[in-house]
Amino acid sequence: MNTGNTKYRWRTIDIVIASVIAVAFGVIFWAWNIVWGATEGAFAFFPPAQTLLYGIWLMPAVLAGLIIRKPGASLYTETVAALISALLGAQWGAMVIPQGLVQGLGAELAFALLAYRSWKLPAALLAGALTGLSAALFDFFAWNASYALWDYRIPYALLTVVSSTIIAGLGSWALTRALAPTGVLDRFAAGRDRALV
Repeated sequence: MNTGNTKYRWRTIDIVIASVIAVAFGVIFWAWNIVWGATEGAFAFFPPAQTLLYGIWLMPAVLAGLIIRKPGASLYTETVAALISALLGAQWGAMVIPQGLVQGLGAELAFALLAYRSWKLPAALLAGALTGLSAALFDFFAWNASYALWDYRIPYALLTVVSSTIIAGLGSWALTRALAPTGVLDRFAAGRDRALV
């Protein structure tokens, strides 16, 4: 029988899987940085709309939380993914590391608000929304401070939350559901939980 202490204690497999997710997404981030740069022209009509692509950068925070289901999983995975992205040469430099930390805190807050007990679709959407909100707040002050408030920063923030809710929240939930029947998550409650709706 698990006590409160052992229930949330990280196992070796938790660390390994969180690290694998982080490294995989660190590489994805590096590639997504290129996509982001290449699509700027496509959003010239309304530059804040480019944040509809933002959610990819927030997926590891939600995905790790849904799979590992322990405090710190979202924060650890998003931060390490950002670190890997920086080491691979992210065009924004080392600033992506504190950015990843802040983004991970958003998803972590969502799971903490649910006492690390709910892992269904609403929890994933909340985690997606809050990691998007934390990302938007970071960008609001760190990257976008010189832009117009109503013409750029407010729409940018709102669309970041929308993107994160759909891509990071719904996307991570769907990916977890798709992985569960394959057996790769059998060492986790997420792999044994067939009622994730």
